[in-house]
Amino acid sequence: MTDRHGVIAPRAENLTVGVNYVQGWAKARRGAESLAEQLAAFGLGTDFQGLAADVNVWGDGLVRLGAVRPDAALLLARLIEAGTAVQERETRPHLSVRN
Repeated sequence: MTDRHGVIAPRAENLTVGVNYVQGWAKARRGAESLAEQLAAFGLGTDFQGLAADVNVWGDGLVRLGAVRPDAALLLARLIEAGTAVQERETRPHLSVRN
């Protein structure tokens, strides 16, 4: 998904013969739909209107979040942080006890 400089490749606007754009886009669509379901479950469904599947010039799927209100971005960050903390406690229970 990155170019040789480690930067996200440009989106595919002019298609190249032999590049499987559909497979990458389909994977991105599944990811975008899954994320949309989770955002809706937390009341953020309407805050990510720009959420969309896309594909880059090499056929790699991309999920675009679009413009988001700062409050929605902060809530999403907190949800990710909380989920990461739960996962950490489950995989490393000896570290979950803090003084």
